[in-house]
Amino acid sequence: MNSNSPIKGRGAQQNVPNRFFELTHEMRDDFLEFCRIEGEEADKNTTQYLEVFPKTIVNKIESPDIGMTYSMNMYQGCEHGCIYCYARNSHEYWGYSAGLDFERRILVKKQAPQLLESFIKRKTWQAQTIVMSGNTDCYQPAEKEFEITRKCLEVFLKYKHPVGIITKNALILRDLDVLKALAEEHLVAVNVSITSLSEETRRVLEPRTTTIKRRLETVKTLSEHGIPVNVMLAPIIPSINSHEILPLAKTAAEHGALSIAHTVVRLNGAIGEIFTDWIRKTMPDRADKVLHQIESCHGGSLNDSRFGTRIHGEGHIARQINDLMKLARHKYFKDREMPRLNTSLHETYKDGQLKLF
Repeated sequence: MNSNSPIKGRGAQQNVPNRFFELTHEMRDDFLEFCRIEGEEADKNTTQYLEVFPKTIVNKIESPDIGMTYSMNMYQGCEHGCIYCYARNSHEYWGYSAGLDFERRILVKKQAPQLLESFIKRKTWQAQTIVMSGNTDCYQPAEKEFEITRKCLEVFLKYKHPVGIITKNALILRDLDVLKALAEEHLVAVNVSITSLSEETRRVLEPRTTTIKRRLETVKTLSEHGIPVNVMLAPIIPSINSHEILPLAKTAAEHGALSIAHTVVRLNGAIGEIFTDWIRKTMPDRADKVLHQIESCHGGSLNDSRFGTRIHGEGHIARQINDLMKLARHKYFKDREMPRLNTSLHETYKDGQLKLF
């Protein structure tokens, strides 16, 4: 056993230092060798659920190039373990690492439904779509145990308030009854993330996510029940899934999606180090090529925080990706579009029932 042994079922292969901490923790080879000799586990690789008590749950998005204005997250950290996830950096604000901690220390907000209800009942609040999973997946494995997302959906339904959902987990189908009720009044839209049609690619990029087959079945089932679905081809990573744009778009359309969207991968903050370490261990033969191509999409850096260019990138490779997306929309989604959600009902239901006078 050594520090280069792959950590099964995880995306990140290390805990990078938290930028807000002066001290760091290192797993040394001599300690690992001692554990091997003694027959002890150096790292049990288990997931911990830790309850936290925030005062608010709905966040306003100030970024001009994000397609949402308000978001909420029932969980911080995500057991899905997607290696590229931009949300990893947020775990540092909670005192954890953006690496393995992000996947194994899941912060649970059990009071989210009550906080949401208080927020949307405010007299000054005028209904706008609130997106669940603006940061971490609301249907990650923790949801199976805590059912916080379902309870929040019931709040949205009670107050006839529009809600958006972003997920890559088929667990969303558990709540089909609530989603159908919301959809009947044009109060819900779902974004399903599908980054590849290859299970091999899915397993290394997103180790604890739903299989591609189940995700496509999820798109089809939601669509068949009148729930509008947008498929997120995100992120597109050069030389890993960039060649799949047209097949992905075609398959999404065949399963009933009304639209597609994409981002070009960017590796801000600690994610650059985490991703670089991961790809050198999992894809050593193409690591340099992939890293250089990502840099070429972001002005020569893995990190890109520039509004206007950070989402879709720049340069020759980014242009190819963006042109393929335009072609895919023209070819497979020409006469389709996501509907606008209904913001007109909420005001008359602010007290939880229809106001007659």
